Amino acid sequence: MEFFKYKNKIAPEKGRLLISEPFLPDPNFERTVVLLCEHNDEGSFGFVLNKPSILKVTEVLEEVLSLDSIVYVGGPVQQDTLHFIHRHSGVSNAIEIAPNVYWGGDFETLVTMVDTSQIPATDIRFFLGYSGWGPGQLDAELEQDSWIVCDFVSEQLLFDTEPTVMWRKALESMGGRFSVYSNYPTDPRLN
Repeated sequence: MEFFKYKNKIAPEKGRLLISEPFLPDPNFERTVVLLCEHNDEGSFGFVLNKPSILKVTEVLEEVLSLDSIVYVGGPVQQDTLHFIHRHSGVSNAIEIAPNVYWGGDFETLVTMVDTSQIPATDIRFFLGYSGWGPGQLDAELEQDSWIVCDFVSEQLLFDTEPTVMWRKALESMGGRFSVYSNYPTDPRLN
């Protein structure tokens, strides 16, 4: 872990979570959990895991009738693109992000595997758009304490946790002071 650069904090890396600090004022990222899929000198990108949209996959891709899953808002960038993460290594060209968590791959293979009951639809999350940061941008936001980096990515948190409690559960999983943060009210003036 790179402690020196991040003031004794965990460095962002592919497969780690970015958890928004309790009072982050950006409406795109208020109380969000982002799965980082890439972080390097050229920038960073990932998907917001806990912002369901009002759409289902069948409404975005009408020809795919077997996938009636909710589509999540992956972030404010290119919301006309569809992405997916899943927990099956058998999808060709998928990129492993964390243990048993994969990004993308051959979409037709994925649909076939769902149609033939090789993959349950609950093992897949779909996203419109993504969250992206230019070179150094995420590092600057981390220095401003806009994000908390979590190095423990549980596939159960990603796929089996209700979006409404994911932010709190992610912080609780870190223990210590982060468990306290998980109970902060949305508006501290109401406390």
